[in-house]
Amino acid sequence: MSTPDPVTVFRELHQGRAPGDPLVLPGPWDAASARAFEEAGFPALATPSAAVAASLGYEDGRTPAAEMFAAVARIARSVSVPVSADIEAGYGLAPEELVERLLEAGVVGCNLEDSVDGVLVDPQLQADRLAEVRSFAGGRLFVNARVDTYLRGVPDPETGTIARARLYAAAGADCAYPITAPPADLPRLAAAIPVPLNINGSPHDPAALRRLGELGASRVTFGPLMQRRAMAAVHETAEALRSGSL
Repeated sequence: MSTPDPVTVFRELHQGRAPGDPLVLPGPWDAASARAFEEAGFPALATPSAAVAASLGYEDGRTPAAEMFAAVARIARSVSVPVSADIEAGYGLAPEELVERLLEAGVVGCNLEDSVDGVLVDPQLQADRLAEVRSFAGGRLFVNARVDTYLRGVPDPETGTIARARLYAAAGADCAYPITAPPADLPRLAAAIPVPLNINGSPHDPAALRRLGELGASRVTFGPLMQRRAMAAVHETAEALRSGSL
């Protein structure tokens, strides 16, 4: 029996999730953190662009495309589990080149945001771009369409999120990610959006992750929170060492 390819494995991990059992994807920022998450038993990983940016010395949203893809490639080749990459809004690359760069990096999926420089992109233009990415990828990438309505504070974000997510799903997106959507909105969003829902959670409270699944999340990611938690531990150790109390 042949072994399923990584993107098929990754896609199947999103399907048929029981309520209270969302797919939890830690966010590695370098090869060492990726290996730690794999060793802990997670079946797949999802890089957060803000955490990778911090590890490379950049502010969020300021990482040059070449450096981001190189960092993602190091992460992907350091582990045997599937890795999806947060590539922000795509760095201005044409869909065909974007797909080529992702496949060269060895990832199985990507996040694509629908705002640039803090401004929401026209939803039909974003849907057309997602359709092109999906067409060039030919099933080789799992496309997670980030919906920034809550993040950008638009009027009635819940309604706008549903409209955008449905449009993106029709364009071929595999998953929708209404970033910063409050838990209270999840049941309505999950009922109205025809693809799995990615929700951002906190690594500090495992019970809360189960609750997000019960409310409708199929997948939970953490943005840069895990990297920030690791850096807090580094700062604490450094302070103890400096003060002589280690």
